Amino acid sequence: MLEALNLHKRFHQGESDIVAVDHFSYRFPPGLSAIVGPSGSGKTTLLNLLAGFDVPSEGEVHLDATVLSKQSEDARSGLRLRYMGFVFQQWNLIPTLTALENVAFPMMLSGKGLRERQERAMSLLRAMGMDNRAHHLPFKLSGGEQQRVAIARALALNPPILFADEPTGNLDSVSGGKVVELLLAQAKEGRTVILVTHDLELARKAERILYLRDGRLVREEVVQKV
Repeated sequence: MLEALNLHKRFHQGESDIVAVDHFSYRFPPGLSAIVGPSGSGKTTLLNLLAGFDVPSEGEVHLDATVLSKQSEDARSGLRLRYMGFVFQQWNLIPTLTALENVAFPMMLSGKGLRERQERAMSLLRAMGMDNRAHHLPFKLSGGEQQRVAIARALALNPPILFADEPTGNLDSVSGGKVVELLLAQAKEGRTVILVTHDLELARKAERILYLRDGRLVREEVVQKV
């Protein structure tokens, strides 16, 4: 369970403070939640706070019984490795590693054995329809293929929480649609999937939409599925 309690984040700029997230509170249930808002509304700053990449000026982030925002940087890193997976707009694959090696990389960091890493990585690539590209380097893959590898990598340690920051931003509509379907599948398996996007059409595929404006949660919409 991931919960934000009265999150507030301000940055010093010259002699004034800029408020990026303004007293945000929300308990994220399992399923797909989309966070939307115009540029500068605080979406990415909020994601960074929820994931423990940054700490709030005020308020707390709770990961089950742990107050994530009060942990040391090393402790937050360990919690991310264990409980969270990440899919970014830029894919962030390691260019010198094959698709298989990229997916296996988080498992190496967690101390898994070679055989277990390879079997799990290949299974995830197969689930993404990428097993026939397992031994290709990232530069030989299309954008959509790289993003599917990134999703497989995010799932390597079977995290209960999955963050996706503008995951279709660099993809055409067909590739983007496939990525969204993969994220929806993860939500249906019971994961908490948090999608940050400026694309309202994409957000409407989620179960709930959180609208941000000037760092504040101004509205929550539960999406009615046909």
